[in-house]
Amino acid sequence: MATAKKYRLAQIVERFGGEIIGNPRTPISQVATLEHAGAQHIAFLVHGKYRKQLAGTHAGAVILGTADSALTELPRIVCDDPYLYFAKVSSLFNPPPLASPGVHRTAVVERGTRVPASASVAAGAYIGRRVKLGKGVVIGAGCYLGDGVELGAASRLNARVTIYAGCRLGERVLVHSGAVIGADGFGIAWDHDNWRKIPQIGGVAIGNDVEIGANTCIDRGALEDTVIENGVKLDNLIQIGHNVRVGAHTAIAGCTGIAGSTHIGKHCMIGGAANIVGHLDIADHVIIHAAAVVTKSIRKAGAYGGHPAEDSRSWAQHTAMLRNLDSLLERLRKIEQHLSTREKKT
Repeated sequence: MATAKKYRLAQIVERFGGEIIGNPRTPISQVATLEHAGAQHIAFLVHGKYRKQLAGTHAGAVILGTADSALTELPRIVCDDPYLYFAKVSSLFNPPPLASPGVHRTAVVERGTRVPASASVAAGAYIGRRVKLGKGVVIGAGCYLGDGVELGAASRLNARVTIYAGCRLGERVLVHSGAVIGADGFGIAWDHDNWRKIPQIGGVAIGNDVEIGANTCIDRGALEDTVIENGVKLDNLIQIGHNVRVGAHTAIAGCTGIAGSTHIGKHCMIGGAANIVGHLDIADHVIIHAAAVVTKSIRKAGAYGGHPAEDSRSWAQHTAMLRNLDSLLERLRKIEQHLSTREKKT
């Protein structure tokens, strides 16, 4: 493995901003947690519960918010959003691995497809007819690209990604292993005593800068395309049904299921294992808590949770009531007994 490049604190701040307190020449070679950092690591503090770890850390430097800037004597970068700043610094030290351009001898590229000289196609990959590949694409081992697929410049498919015919992916898309894009949606009609399949003739259109997690499935549309807009981030093991539309820069955590023809707005955040039934509209800037079940459209920005999902304040109140239900029932029994005794005396 190549030796990681070192940066001094001053060079990091020159790139990303922030204020240095302490020695600006402090050398940094990698990021790490407060607990496990060494002398050439930079760590970060976001949550107050880790302040004890800050006191005992061996990090060479730390990233802090303004409110915590006086909690250590270590060299430090003070900024408005330590977690975002850490993400930028981590990307600096951990860029994506470089792939060597070229087509492996065991890969299959069908007639009518041109592979750019800057592209990398790994062992066992299959690329169908009339596929359009942008500059610098990376196609991992065992990937399958059906006829007419489009893959934009600088996009990367990790091993064993399957993209069905006619699907279109934008630039700088990252797809993790096992993802399936463009399989048939769950379209069936009851025909007296059996199910009749409805042909799914739409496609999948994915924008730029999208990330798709491992084993996530995005179904093709029944008649029109399923659409994933620019900047969407999808975790592992997500199911997106046919004709769903996910708005730009929405983030969805793992094991979430979204039924067909639901439209999700821009800049939404959906927690893990949430379930959203079909044919709903979710407004922009909506937060859906983990394991929530959404059965009705959400027309207003805000946070929602529960089963069925409701606004977070009502959900918290109702959850508290359920937790106290046993004591409330006991109090009610005592009141009824007291009233019954008074009635008998009367």
